[in-house]
Amino acid sequence: MMRDRLQDTKSYYDVVVIGSGLAGLTAANFLGRCGRSVLLLEQHYNLGGLATWFKRKGGHIFDISLHGFPAGMIKSCRKYWTKQIADCIVQLKSIRFDNPQFQLETTFDRDDFTRLITRRFGIEPAVVQRFFDTARAMNFYDDQAMTTGELFERFFPGRSDVVRLLMEPITYANGSTLNDPAITYGIVFSNFMSKGVYIFQGGTDLLIRLMKAELTSNGVDVRHSAAVDRVLTGNGRVTGVRANGKVIPCGAVVSNANLKTTIERLVGCEHFGAEFVEKAGAVRLNNSSCQVYMGIRRGESIDYIGDLIFTSVAGEFDSDKLCAKDVTSRTFSVYYPNTRPGSDRYAIVSSTNANYEDWARLSEEEYERDKAHLIETTLAALEKYIPNVRKKLDHVEAATPRTFERYTGHVAGATFGTKFEGLEISQTLPEQIGGLFHTGSVGIIMSGWLGTVNYGVIVANEVESFLYANSGTATVRKRDPAGSRREGEMERVSS
Repeated sequence: MMRDRLQDTKSYYDVVVIGSGLAGLTAANFLGRCGRSVLLLEQHYNLGGLATWFKRKGGHIFDISLHGFPAGMIKSCRKYWTKQIADCIVQLKSIRFDNPQFQLETTFDRDDFTRLITRRFGIEPAVVQRFFDTARAMNFYDDQAMTTGELFERFFPGRSDVVRLLMEPITYANGSTLNDPAITYGIVFSNFMSKGVYIFQGGTDLLIRLMKAELTSNGVDVRHSAAVDRVLTGNGRVTGVRANGKVIPCGAVVSNANLKTTIERLVGCEHFGAEFVEKAGAVRLNNSSCQVYMGIRRGESIDYIGDLIFTSVAGEFDSDKLCAKDVTSRTFSVYYPNTRPGSDRYAIVSSTNANYEDWARLSEEEYERDKAHLIETTLAALEKYIPNVRKKLDHVEAATPRTFERYTGHVAGATFGTKFEGLEISQTLPEQIGGLFHTGSVGIIMSGWLGTVNYGVIVANEVESFLYANSGTATVRKRDPAGSRREGEMERVSS
């Protein structure tokens, strides 16, 4: 008999959080610190959303998603999680680019990029300075009419090589294209430029274990294998959720599910205004991804070849080619033993942006054939950096947009949520239904580890304000969760 994961839940919670991506986890932790009764429901058996891991025979542990985020993650984790978590965040030493236009190695910070763009690419220092200053000054409230392509044309006209250097890593970080608003690029890019690229040392298995312990210490009721199929409403506000067939009353809901899933499936369009439904329907999903996970046999080793390798055979940066099923560009994340201190294991994960439609309609036979082809071409590309790597591997498998859709429930396996217009819809949900909030990977700016953590905090503040306004009594905070003003957080929330 299957275990009833919700057998002993309370008769009422102040807040139910649907989904345990980093935004959902952070919102739950913030509200738990505030003294609120919080129930966190995750449909999968692992917490973390796309920031999670899986194990395979032979002692392999693979982290999901491209590892790498800005230094701001240290401050956010110290402020909204724990010092122990923040202290595990360390800088990557080397990011490599290898494509037909250039081959180089960088620490991926402003000083090194300035050196490269001026000396290697021959751009005047004053132009580079103005570009960085312009990107750094961007915030959410700026004019959104200028595209990223127009931003580059303004500073580096005709220089597709410079555009590639500046754009390609950010596309992998948040799925942005040259046609998206420039602020979706500038905010994310300038956050990386502050101090480089960082990872969580110990792996996401340790990260999620530490986060779960912190959630529990703050009184959050954490349940996995608990799928919400409906958000219940009445008289224009949230009344509860239905999960695993059980109705759980609550005062507010924070959905960390895909934005379209939240509106169309969990709540139902009939509960929203017609104009809102029309605008929500027009929101575009961001692209999905493919990954190939490669485990090095115990006892084998590989030389240090860099931490992240952005490799491509395409002549120039091209957003469409970057997502094409005929892969021309991929990023290798290399995990050395110091990624998980105490381990002697190596692993490599290849990440490629992808279109859901390219994989969705394949027959099972075609699907398995094309996954095998993805693996084979990935191994062939990796051999350039690790000769005879096949002899060192004892496990290889691939994930596609269909994989991400299955395990996360994201519509079309959208790795980065929605395009920029989704942010307004996410923010205005509470105006449609009282007590209904959304957090997660929306609007490009909010994608990535740092963006989702910070958006979780922003939304949690709004939930706390809503609960206070509707109860008339203040909560007793267990400890100061360092509440942030909406404006201050929104200016610098990034990937």
